[in-house]
Amino acid sequence: MVLRMVQFPSCILVAGVLLVFGFQGVEQKSGPIGYTDTPMLPDGKWHVHDSARPQPIEITPGTSCSQAMPDKPPSDAIVLFDGGSLAKWRTADDHEPRWTIKDGFLQIPPEETPDGGSMYTRESFGDCQLHIEWAAPDPPVGDVMNRGNSGVFFFGLYELQIFDSYRGGIYADGQAAAIYGQYPPLVNASREPGQWQVFDVLFTAPRFDGERLQAPAYMTVIHNGVVVHNHAALLGPTAHRASPQYKMHGAKGPLMLQAHGNPVRFRNIWVRPLKDYP
Repeated sequence: MVLRMVQFPSCILVAGVLLVFGFQGVEQKSGPIGYTDTPMLPDGKWHVHDSARPQPIEITPGTSCSQAMPDKPPSDAIVLFDGGSLAKWRTADDHEPRWTIKDGFLQIPPEETPDGGSMYTRESFGDCQLHIEWAAPDPPVGDVMNRGNSGVFFFGLYELQIFDSYRGGIYADGQAAAIYGQYPPLVNASREPGQWQVFDVLFTAPRFDGERLQAPAYMTVIHNGVVVHNHAALLGPTAHRASPQYKMHGAKGPLMLQAHGNPVRFRNIWVRPLKDYP
């Protein structure tokens, strides 16, 4: 009789060995798993692999968007616009915004529209993760300086530019996904006018010690799945034809969507406040 050697994947062999030998050598524990006799981490709060360190909160992750459908926000997100009302937004003078809502998206109205100017979130945010989907008009509207022009502002001060930059456009630090007036995006990841585009942003608020700047604001931006800013340190509030300069403000502020007289569309806007590690 001829014996044939049969090869099994290593993962199956390992699993079989553990089952046969009853996980010998692997300590079975009930309750928290970890250590209390390991070195302390530099902040002095936790041991390495500390059994008492709180576990991360479980959430249901979101799904990716398509041109036909927006993505699904994660379960712990604060949904700012889902195709319905603007209850979580206000105008600069605390009125209800009169932006157009149609077919599940939001559109900037004509400039003369009462209460149709820039709008602000009613809630304030500090460090946060922001997701926003937007589309420049098709056919394009406006001259080369204002085509698809809008922006999303953190604290109402720090602008991430929205613009129709497909195949070029205005000055580099005013293109889509520019940190306006400070940093052009690392690459131009823009889609054609009319196509839905996505910003995913990690924003770290500046820190102040009294009137003194302790740490600048930082922004990491992913535009249509492409990293275009990697922890960029902002030079101050963004401005048109002016140099940035920090001025002390609070730890939290509103998000702002800019009305610039161009019918830019938005959908699926959500935010997650970011907290320190426990």
